[in-house]
Formats: sequence, C-alpha cells, structure tokens
Amino acid sequence: MPAGAENDFEISTADIVGELWDELTGAIVILTFIIASIALLVGGIGVMNIMLVSVTERTAEIGLRKAVGARQKDIRRQFLTEAVTLTGIGGVLGILLGIAGSFVISRAFENLPASVSPYWVSVGFALSVGVGLFFGIYPANRAAALDPIACLRYE
Repeated sequence: MPAGAENDFEISTADIVGELWDELTGAIVILTFIIASIALLVGGIGVMNIMLVSVTERTAEIGLRKAVGARQKDIRRQFLTEAVTLTGIGGVLGILLGIAGSFVISRAFENLPASVSPYWVSVGFALSVGVGLFFGIYPANRAAALDPIACLRYE
C-alpha cells in the first residue's frame, strides 16, 4: 500500500466490542425504565379508578359505618388496605408469572441463563404495594370525608 493512501482495513479488539455492548445495554436499561414507569403510572391510575368506583358503589355502607361510630381514619384505613391488597395480589401474580417465564426460558434455551433474583422480586413486590398505597390515598380520603347523613340518603 502506498504511503498516504486511504486505509482499507479495520481493527476490532475486545475493548471495542465491550464498549459497544455497554452502550447497547445502557440504552436498553433506560428504555426499559421508561416503559416500566409508564406502565406503573397507567396501572396506578387504573387502581385509583377502581377504588373510586368502589367508594361510589359503597356509599351507603360508608354512611352506615360512620353512623355506628367509624372514624375517618377507620374508613381511610379500610380503603387503603383494599388498594394495597389489590396491588399486592397483582404483584404476587406478576412475580409468579416471571418465575414461570424464567423456568420456561431456561428449559427451552439451555445456553441462555435465566434466573430470578430475590432482590428484584422484593423490589417488584414493594413497588406494586407502593403503587397501591400511593394511588389509593385519594379514594380513601374521599371516602373518609363523606357526610354520613348524605351517604345514608344515597341510593
């Protein structure tokens, strides 16, 4: 090759491939975080709507409970417990589905390691319960603030 001519070859080292892999996985992590955040927001809004419907359907029950002595914090605790239970059950079902998926993948593709980390299982469960707690606050406060007389008249 004459001096000053354009190089027509390329050198690839393990460092270059490693850097490319790091960039690729970093982008995938960011994309996964964004998608998961949107999914949690949508799921939380769904839980809040379900709880608001539950408050509306059970207005007479709330009035009766208040008429016989239930305090605002008792009503609030009841609806927060329902929201946390709802999302907790969803979290457990999601974890079980993830464990089953990991098992199927590890059996179908023997060279692909698929395992479930106890750390991420606990983070996932805590997030699901946290979503229920956060998005259940508004419906629980709304139920607790209802006037017992108006609730008993409600049909």
